[in-house]
Amino acid sequence: MASAKKGARSLGDLEDLGLLPAGITPALQQVADRYAISVTESLSETILHADPEGAVARQYLPSAEELSETPQELDDPIGDDAHSPVAGVVHRYDDRVLLNLLKTCAVYCRFCFRRESVGPGSRGLDSAQRAAALDYIRTHEEIWEVIFSGGDPLTLSPRRLAEVLGDLATIPHVGLTRFHTRVPVAAPEMVSEDLLDALTAGPTAFVVLHVNHPDELTEAACAAIARIVGRGIPMLSQSVLLKGINDSEEVLGRLFKALLRNRVKPYYLHHGDLARGTGHFRTSIAEGQDLIEALRAHHSGLCIPHYVLDLPGGAGKVPLARGAVVSQDGARYRMRDRHGACHPYLDGAEER
Repeated sequence: MASAKKGARSLGDLEDLGLLPAGITPALQQVADRYAISVTESLSETILHADPEGAVARQYLPSAEELSETPQELDDPIGDDAHSPVAGVVHRYDDRVLLNLLKTCAVYCRFCFRRESVGPGSRGLDSAQRAAALDYIRTHEEIWEVIFSGGDPLTLSPRRLAEVLGDLATIPHVGLTRFHTRVPVAAPEMVSEDLLDALTAGPTAFVVLHVNHPDELTEAACAAIARIVGRGIPMLSQSVLLKGINDSEEVLGRLFKALLRNRVKPYYLHHGDLARGTGHFRTSIAEGQDLIEALRAHHSGLCIPHYVLDLPGGAGKVPLARGAVVSQDGARYRMRDRHGACHPYLDGAEER
């Protein structure tokens, strides 16, 4: 079984790798005392090659800015706890559930919406809790899709993953599994044949790659993606809109086109969640809407993800892109095209 290469899990490790140009400050120590740190060897090489203070680095390296909080920021910004009937299960939508088997990741993103609950020492599900989670799925026949989230599910051992997927394969109403992961960009060596065997051992699997900047799509990352899609496993992507990192049409356009060249369909562009200490990453919704309209005007429709906000309190995702309908008067509409120009349209549907 392939495992992640040795990386950095402390400020001292980061300093030894040359990833803290200003050294360990008291403010950074406060951040490290509260939030988990992990940068894989693969990512540290990517950061050093690209720019130790650049767009990739800022996603993973701790910053004193994380000590600043605003009143609206929350420990549980999308309301997982309110929709968790048993440990490890979040049932927010009718036909699908999140299954969080573990609370550790190969890397810890500085904007993570679960940053208060993930990290070394956090307990995943024990065998009894895992059985209870599977029983919940088994007894709720409306559940068609099981979404593995995290902690990063692809850091599970292939043996453990195959066991869980084998159990799900015995539940007739489960038709799809989905895995949200950083592993192909953070630790591409972990995408082993054993892992791919496990992913294909259960219900139809989709892999959703979390990637925010084109510099993360290194040669090794693209090779890991190729191994996944080469096994017939479809891939989508999710990105977070991050101020100063990918909040431009140029960067997002390059990212989404690079993903498509690697057979990964851009799926979600998330507006930044209200996680504590992440305000320096957030754009305004209006800025995000402008970016989506610019992408739609100048790029293939395949490049355009759903721009969404996960509402606080557990109400779920809502679309944020501006609508094409400007106004309506009965069957008469005014529609906005991809360049922002308005056009009249008369609905041709027969009255009933």
